[in-house]
Amino acid sequence: KMAEKLLNFDEPLDIPLLENVLHVVYTSSNASERTMAQNVLTKFKEHPDAWTRVDDILSKAQNQETKFFALQVLQPVIQYHWKALPRAQCDGIRNFIVDKVIKLSTTEESLRKEKVFLQKLNDTLVKIIKQEWPRNWSNFVGEIIAASKTNESICENNMVILKMLSEEIFDFSEGKMTAAKTSELKQQFNSEFSMIYQLCEVVLLNSKKPELLSVSLDAMLGFLSWIPIGYVFETKMVQLLIDRFMPEPTFRNAAVKCLTEIASITIGDQYDKLFAELLVLFMKRLVTIIPPNIDIAAAFSRGSSEDKKFIQNLALFFCGFF
Repeated sequence: KMAEKLLNFDEPLDIPLLENVLHVVYTSSNASERTMAQNVLTKFKEHPDAWTRVDDILSKAQNQETKFFALQVLQPVIQYHWKALPRAQCDGIRNFIVDKVIKLSTTEESLRKEKVFLQKLNDTLVKIIKQEWPRNWSNFVGEIIAASKTNESICENNMVILKMLSEEIFDFSEGKMTAAKTSELKQQFNSEFSMIYQLCEVVLLNSKKPELLSVSLDAMLGFLSWIPIGYVFETKMVQLLIDRFMPEPTFRNAAVKCLTEIASITIGDQYDKLFAELLVLFMKRLVTIIPPNIDIAAAFSRGSSEDKKFIQNLALFFCGFF
């Protein structure tokens, strides 16, 4: 009866019953009960209309496990059946996930409290973006930039989304997308990156929120592997990293990681002078942090974990340069 009720898609979904079945899977000490419950969930996920229940589950479920289950149901639909769905249904799913992400990232409290679930939602949204952008969501970048300007909590989560999208397109696309789709997304990201960079620069120049600054530096580190060199040497990026973030212990390691990525760029001789200027600025800042006469080995052995990371990151920086 339990299975029949959950698998009857002509009737409204019994959310408490679904949560009870999931509770059995995760907590029951009876192996046969767990197996029976798991079989019900598997049949539910495999039902062709299962995805139509997702919004109801996410809106009404009380337990995180149930919400995670709903997103699991949605994943194969996005990955394998998205193009077969009617446009209105694609728009509906997309808008629902976007609304959920915004709702959970609007306040500092919900951003921290719902961190794990929000990360799952972000992952689902990135999968949708890869399907929709740019053809069916041409203003995606404009929308995420505009939303980021409404408050710093939304901006913090949006930086995470942009970094995840960058990684999916430039680092982990092999085997996940066709070469043509990967090329299309890379070109689109490049063509619209100026708006993303401007947001990053505004945040790094003006924000005083440590969490937002940290995720923005982390996002920038991800971008540096592929952005045009002009964003490095024709903007305030190097100055910001060296003058604002290197002196601050909280951000020092993130800044040096970004500078290491820059130092490792292989490009024509015409930029040699700019790289030399970068090295001079870096050394001038470094001697204010580590005196020239210090015993690095001794400092490493007695330093904190962050100090050790800093010295290791310095070694990587110089290896990248020389």
